[in-house]
Amino acid sequence: MEFEFEVIPAIDLRGGRCVQLRQGKREEEIFSSAENPVEIAGKWVMQGAGRLHIIDLDAAFQEAKTNFEVIKNIAESEGVRGKVKIQVGGGIRSYEAAVTLIELGVDRIIFGTVALNSPHLIEKVANAFSSERVMVALDARAGKVAIDGWREVTGKDAKEAAKEAEEKGAGSLLFTNIDVEGLMKGIETKIIEEFVSSVSVPVVISGGVSGVEDVMRIKEAGASGVVIGSALYKGKIDFKEVLELF
Repeated sequence: MEFEFEVIPAIDLRGGRCVQLRQGKREEEIFSSAENPVEIAGKWVMQGAGRLHIIDLDAAFQEAKTNFEVIKNIAESEGVRGKVKIQVGGGIRSYEAAVTLIELGVDRIIFGTVALNSPHLIEKVANAFSSERVMVALDARAGKVAIDGWREVTGKDAKEAAKEAEEKGAGSLLFTNIDVEGLMKGIETKIIEEFVSSVSVPVVISGGVSGVEDVMRIKEAGASGVVIGSALYKGKIDFKEVLELF
């Protein structure tokens, strides 16, 4: 099935700042911006982003303080509201949290760990708001799903988990190959192809993108989009340039 390919900038939030972590490890921060995340979001929209990918890292790590206010400020800001679609993830573990974000104008809720532990939540949100509003994030290390901020690797095969998420009502999937994430050394195409072909819903790929060639290969593998983080913030990819290619 053909999907319109999206190039999506990542805005990972930690302590109210926009950051990038290596391999998802909280102690390995490879980028941190002093700039207001609202301004960063506005810049991506001005450059032509059709969607923003916002992750609350503090909530994902189950810290007491989250970045909900920052997400709210981004969603309601003049440079973003009504101009772009937004998908938000990181520590969303309840129906109430999902509804709050949807009411803010968030287009798609990304469920991670909770999708495996409480699959009924996926069904509930999909039934209430449509499957298009539900994205399940499957992060894999050596093909097995990792949960709890990537700290625990389960025995669950990522492709099996993908099929189950689709059956429960997920309208799209976000696949991250942790083995290459944050390293900016390129992607593993075969793993992406196998994952994409295991389901019929759109799959967005995240992790390891180091240049335009990786984006091309992800598109050719059948994915519906790519999330780019470190490569954008470290200047390896020019966002406007890559958008023009698609």
